[in-house]
Amino acid sequence: MWKVTFQALGVLLVAWFFGNFVLGWFHQNDVKPRTQHSPDPSRAPDPSRTPESPSRVPNPSRAPESPDPSRTPESPDQSCFCHLTGVLDDCFCDVESIDVFNNFKLYPRIKRLTEKDYFRYYRVNLKRPCPFWPDDGHCSIKDCHVEPCPESKIPVGIKSGNYNKYSPAADPAPDAAECEQVKELGAINSTLSNRSKQAFADWARHDDAQDHFCELDDETSPDSEYVDLLLNPERFTGYKGPSAWRVWNSIYEENCFKPRSVYRPLNPLVPSRGESFYTWLEGLCLEKRVFYRLISGLHSSINIHLCAQYLLDEGWDRSVWGPNVQEFRQRFETAKTKGEGTRRLKNLYFLYLIELRALYKVAPYFERAFVNLYTGNLQEDAATKELLLQVFSEIRAFPMHFDEKSMFAGHKIEAKILKEEFRLHSKNISRIMDCVFCSKCRLCGKLHTQGLGTALKILFSEKEIQNLPEHSPSQGFQLTRQEIVALLNGFARLSTSIHQLHVFRLMLKDNR
Repeated sequence: MWKVTFQALGVLLVAWFFGNFVLGWFHQNDVKPRTQHSPDPSRAPDPSRTPESPSRVPNPSRAPESPDPSRTPESPDQSCFCHLTGVLDDCFCDVESIDVFNNFKLYPRIKRLTEKDYFRYYRVNLKRPCPFWPDDGHCSIKDCHVEPCPESKIPVGIKSGNYNKYSPAADPAPDAAECEQVKELGAINSTLSNRSKQAFADWARHDDAQDHFCELDDETSPDSEYVDLLLNPERFTGYKGPSAWRVWNSIYEENCFKPRSVYRPLNPLVPSRGESFYTWLEGLCLEKRVFYRLISGLHSSINIHLCAQYLLDEGWDRSVWGPNVQEFRQRFETAKTKGEGTRRLKNLYFLYLIELRALYKVAPYFERAFVNLYTGNLQEDAATKELLLQVFSEIRAFPMHFDEKSMFAGHKIEAKILKEEFRLHSKNISRIMDCVFCSKCRLCGKLHTQGLGTALKILFSEKEIQNLPEHSPSQGFQLTRQEIVALLNGFARLSTSIHQLHVFRLMLKDNR
């Protein structure tokens, strides 16, 4: 009897649970059977679906939902992109053309080029004291650390060339013929020769008198070390706060031709107090307006890298780095930047065009047959040179270059004074990089500013480049290996930033 009772009780419990389940299911679906085209209620909404997706047909029997602010025309997740289109200010190139050219043609090649040995090893002094304010001490965050590359891993051709410019007898090797070949091929500067001491003296005097737009590190300093740029990528380190803010504030406030009468701070991280700054900026001469846009573009590129290579997760054995959409929104979203996000991104494109133009102008310097990017591995060196020439070929095919001839084209005396101010401001900014107390951030800052400084040097040396002899070295225009590496890597990081913008655009679209 008890056995039968337990069986009946079990049947009743199963029936009760099943009935509740069916009733709840019909109630959830408004007592309507689910058709083939109705959404499956047991599945969570797919965030990767766009509003136009056929699988997200709304249920007409439901009460209308409150508007989702993330899907409005002025939505924060797309506002920094919806106006990032059309022709850029101060030039005749549009954003869309740059995107196609960079992301599909130039970026893949420039990325491969910077992975070559000649461009991956960068000699830099990260121990120079800050010349403007007391040392705050070095950053203690572990991701700020830069591990120098042992000289035993540096290609012999690169090491041997760092001293031969000013001292023909530096580090003499037992094999004089091999040493002579290294110097003739020019590990640091492929246009240099070792024919006489007088030639070295002439080059030294020329370099001292040449227009430099950045502060170059002394490569002979015992504090200068080789850094493998592939092992020290530009990414978020956690370095922030008053120390980081002071660096950018000094750059914007003291080096962007800002008069005291303009009360709005130039630092984009400072809350806006009005529109007078941009009204004033538009009234500036082209050169001063360009200078501000270059610095703003550099700042934007650095911020994009921080957002694209963000520490997403940290475990015992590994760290996960990747794009952080929320961080990107914080730095570029219209609502969070008081409408400046799109301006910042457009300035990145403007800086890209300036450095692209510099590469276009300097191509003849590298295209001469005797110029070699020497590392000691002749097969690798030939492949590096060929890839560099392919990059120049792509750049030549781009139809909308920035026209720098309009700069400093006024009265000769005024133009000369303005050019000198331009140069001194640029050089001063490169010195401020020694005040960045995160070593990895300082490395990235130095690379960016030296790359920009080298680009400006090229743009203001057009006549010297045009007069380069085809089959012999020239004393009229020289680039050190440090400048060459900074120029190509600095531009490569701008190229990467524009490519990463495309990634963020797709992610934000999928998250709508």
